[in-house]
Amino acid sequence: MTLHHIFDPLCGWCYAVTPLVQAAHRTPGVRIELHAGGMLSGPMRRRVSADWRAHVMGHDRRIAALSGQPFGDAYFDGLLRDETVWLDSMPPTAAILAAEEIAGRGVDMLARIQHGHYMEGQPVVDPDVLRGFARDLQLPGEAFGAGFESWSGARCQAHVDETRQLMERFGVAGFPTLLSQDGETWNQIPIQRYLGRPALWREVLETVAV
Repeated sequence: MTLHHIFDPLCGWCYAVTPLVQAAHRTPGVRIELHAGGMLSGPMRRRVSADWRAHVMGHDRRIAALSGQPFGDAYFDGLLRDETVWLDSMPPTAAILAAEEIAGRGVDMLARIQHGHYMEGQPVVDPDVLRGFARDLQLPGEAFGAGFESWSGARCQAHVDETRQLMERFGVAGFPTLLSQDGETWNQIPIQRYLGRPALWREVLETVAV
């Protein structure tokens, strides 16, 4: 069974479902395939601003209440007040795809980037920050560096384009979306329904892993 996780590393609701995705990743018989959608890329990339802070904080507090996922002071009172910071999905996406390619650790890199952004208030657009996350995960530095460079630019954009085609195929409008695939059979799993309900999510995993 493959679970196709359609996500963006800078999407708050994707952060909300991280414990569920990690639980699925640890479940025997379940394979996670990552599809990044480039939510803040190209003309949508932007700097942090007062308007952006006001926009996301309400969502973030709701995410925390529903999912139990923590948000740090370094994020709320640091990163979201630093108007020199760019929000760009592509560099962290390249890091995730590189980690998956070289070590099968894309899910772990996604979680590390989310923790760095939402708890530590780190600028996850910065290649040096991303290389630091790779060291935290004990990924081989030279291989990660080469993979990150390979996935940056046109190759990363091609991945995003493929994700958007997948979203169009299944009528998916937003992030996160989880699609299960068993042979030619695909189903959409309403993953947000299981926020804060780990026992119910385990039942779903037991079903899809059969």
